[in-house]
Amino acid sequence: MKVPKLTKRSVDALKPAEKPYVAWCGALPGFGISVRPTGVMSFIAQYDFGGRAGSTRRATLGRYGVASGLTVEQARKLAEEILHDAKRGVDHVAAKAKRRAQLTVAQLCDEYLEHGCEHKKASTIAMDVGRINRHVRPCKIANMKIGDVQDVHIERLLKDIAEGKTAVKREGGKGYVATGGKSTATRTIRMLGSIFSYAVKRKYIAENPCKGAELYPDKKGERFLSSNEIQRLGDTLREAETVGLPWQPKSGPNAKHIPKKAAVAREIVSPFAIGAIRLLMLTGCRLREILNLRWSQVDLERGSLDLLDSKTGAKKILIGAAAAKVLEDLQSKRVEGNPYVIPGEAKGKPRSDLKRPWKRITDHAGLNVGSEGNPKPLRLHDLRHSFASMGVASNLGLSIVGKLLGHASPTTTQRYAHIGESAERRALNEIENRIAAAAGMIETAEVIDYKRDAV
Repeated sequence: MKVPKLTKRSVDALKPAEKPYVAWCGALPGFGISVRPTGVMSFIAQYDFGGRAGSTRRATLGRYGVASGLTVEQARKLAEEILHDAKRGVDHVAAKAKRRAQLTVAQLCDEYLEHGCEHKKASTIAMDVGRINRHVRPCKIANMKIGDVQDVHIERLLKDIAEGKTAVKREGGKGYVATGGKSTATRTIRMLGSIFSYAVKRKYIAENPCKGAELYPDKKGERFLSSNEIQRLGDTLREAETVGLPWQPKSGPNAKHIPKKAAVAREIVSPFAIGAIRLLMLTGCRLREILNLRWSQVDLERGSLDLLDSKTGAKKILIGAAAAKVLEDLQSKRVEGNPYVIPGEAKGKPRSDLKRPWKRITDHAGLNVGSEGNPKPLRLHDLRHSFASMGVASNLGLSIVGKLLGHASPTTTQRYAHIGESAERRALNEIENRIAAAAGMIETAEVIDYKRDAV
């Protein structure tokens, strides 16, 4: 089949796929456009230089479809020049890499934020920008040429951030915008390592100076529930939705409005809040993945949640028997006109958070300060950590647990997807049954034989 010439019409017709691909021009060999899953398209020129293995070069010419980007014809002219020069012995890619080695660290950060973050979510990019502006740019390393940066400079930056030398006070001197510290230092160096990896990949530098740096332990505050704690949480959830939890007076100006029978008063917790917490326990999902879940994304017949968006993009979450029962119960209480599984008070909107019911429930279950010798309050995100730890403790394998949590990108050929899902389904049932049994949601282990997608 003849490859067509790249034109504005043919480029505009290109659609993103699950994996990056290149659409080549049939009229100019070596000229093409790279299309990423995010929809970002960049013109490229590819040529062989040196006539030996590994001698293929790929030059990025510029983006298409943005205000400052290239048109198809502008990109074609650039490609013609580069491909013609390659035949004359001029290696544009090597020359560009040599020039880029003269970039400062600050300039490299700017380029990375513009061209190296297409795979990241907006919230992650915002955190990267904050760490760059608060902990990298103010330091001496920001003005160093990237080719001169060594591991000793990375270790010095790590120490400076850890000791609070990059801390910034708020205007007026009340509190800090950025405090630094060991955890911040570790996360900043990890981010900087990704930026230098970008430079290595593009052959600006030969090695990543962050590689091998001894980082401080990243104490994110993860906590894993024991079987006893899961049981207490499950008991409290049942109490909260049936007889209710003991009434607690509000602090502040409303504290005077105390009912006469406050000592025996109880408060029923919303069944949607209870259902959301149970789904977080049984699926390992993130909070927003459950609160933003629509009924159109729930497939009880096949046992899955088809998320259109998440921290790692669109993905399918497998659910087991216990989670399916929770969803069926919520479906019987569905609010008319609201498309969300966990509806909020505003018409047609999802619930915004679970802060108040979660604190009420975990306080009553004794899962906060001092629980089993653990001084850290239990966070909703710790349910995800507990799901993962339960799977790893069951010897199900890190790759399988990672897939259930949406950590790993699919690398297996799509035609074998049904085999991988079978293993994931067994892992899901093992984790879910242990959690559901400990929480008293089910009496015996149960596995649903869900309908399979056609292969």
